[in-house]
Amino acid sequence: MVLIVPGSKRAGINIVVSSGGVRARSGLGTTSATWPRVVASKRVTAGMGGARRLPVLLPLAALLLLATASGATAGVTSGYRRKAEATADMPLDADVFRVPRGYNAPQQVHITLGDQTGTAMTVSWVTASEPGSNTVAYGRSPEKMEMSAQGTQARYDYYNYTSGFIHHCTLTGLKHGVKYWYAMGFGHTVRTFSFTTPPKPGPDVPFKFGLIGDLGQTFDSNSTLSHYEANGGSAVLFVGDLSYADAYPLHDNNRWDSWARFVERSVAYQPWLWTAGNHELDYAPEIGEATPFKPFTARYPTPFRASGSTEPLWYSVKIASAHVVVLSSYSAYGQYTPQWTWLDAELRRVDRKVTPWLVVLMHSPWYNSNGYHYMEGESMRVQFERWLVDAKVDLVLAGHVHSYERSRRFSNVAYDIVNGKATPVRNLDAPMYINIGDGGNIEGIADNFTKPQPRYSAFREASFGHATLEIKNRTHAYYQWHRNHDGAKVVADSVWLTNRYWMPTHDDSN
Repeated sequence: MVLIVPGSKRAGINIVVSSGGVRARSGLGTTSATWPRVVASKRVTAGMGGARRLPVLLPLAALLLLATASGATAGVTSGYRRKAEATADMPLDADVFRVPRGYNAPQQVHITLGDQTGTAMTVSWVTASEPGSNTVAYGRSPEKMEMSAQGTQARYDYYNYTSGFIHHCTLTGLKHGVKYWYAMGFGHTVRTFSFTTPPKPGPDVPFKFGLIGDLGQTFDSNSTLSHYEANGGSAVLFVGDLSYADAYPLHDNNRWDSWARFVERSVAYQPWLWTAGNHELDYAPEIGEATPFKPFTARYPTPFRASGSTEPLWYSVKIASAHVVVLSSYSAYGQYTPQWTWLDAELRRVDRKVTPWLVVLMHSPWYNSNGYHYMEGESMRVQFERWLVDAKVDLVLAGHVHSYERSRRFSNVAYDIVNGKATPVRNLDAPMYINIGDGGNIEGIADNFTKPQPRYSAFREASFGHATLEIKNRTHAYYQWHRNHDGAKVVADSVWLTNRYWMPTHDDSN
């Protein structure tokens, strides 16, 4: 039942009465407050010219109207807290880290797009004892893999560690939306996997992404991955911080190996798109390691050349109806730098008539109301936010902060260093910012939200989990966040998104 409070129509505020409680609804969305159900001894009736017998609800509605008028944009800070015990990495003898059987068996198998749209797929794996074969056979049947491709192999040294033989091989000539089987390890131990290529880009092509960040290899990380597998995305947008090997003495690179074996159960069967985080830097001049991103770039290729990028840390792909742009928070982005130059050109290349959904990935968030890593992304925001607003970006995904937060559509593009307009304001052209650095890593949860909750923040919670983005067509997509400590299918936060190019409505309140 909806009651229009007298005098509230101009403000666009309704009072929603249901068996679950009473909520305020306005042009700014539903407020976070839900009042307990009111049990009245008399039936409530309403109609044209009819009487309204509301002995209890009218005073309540008046109070609610005042609360809404003074704080209608208040977001939700969830009171839920994850389990109290410390986060711990799984031991190296855990079954999820098991080395596959057989001499020199390929391990740490993972795939990512080999071109910009998915008609090529890059397969990577490691052999431990000797180089072995670089050949990958592939085809539409596990019994008949008639095509083959030749890859490359290399090793790297990091302080007192020498990697296994790292292989990369790009499979070409693939068709969109087709399941392929592939195999490698010929001459020693052959292992076979499969993947399905993404559908051809188009404006109304549905697709479901998994959204994961700051995963690590703890017991909570395993819960995150298991929950994601149960929720069934077709590709993962990963917003950085993979193995947390640098959390160990001397940046123990054996933890890069264990992490890749851990996630193989997903990433060998569907493409993950990689964003570099601060834990991928592995910059440690004190032990003679002064090359940033050395282990990460050796292990995890990206299709950067296909989008005209000069470096593997920033690039773009087109999957179904989404144009996904990946940025590097820890590479130079000032004016005239390679990343700045590339992004300027890339945003001009986006065709919203073909790929309506424009999604940007980075590691360090621009909007973050947690005390952890507070304002670390500010200089990048100042550099690029105007571009993203002008381009009508739908969604910006970040990690780094080990909790969950979803924003409303706000921007701070009016500010300059002298005008004092430093408060973010509502902007329908602005992206929705989602921080999903809650994958479960060893550093633990970030439970230090600022008070009061800023107006731009819609929902935040100090818990581990993952999210999904299910694009339906050119106008609508459904976003869900799943908390680890619920059942895999339970949704802790969700919102229907409308496309900024095709249907720029107020979509940012739950």
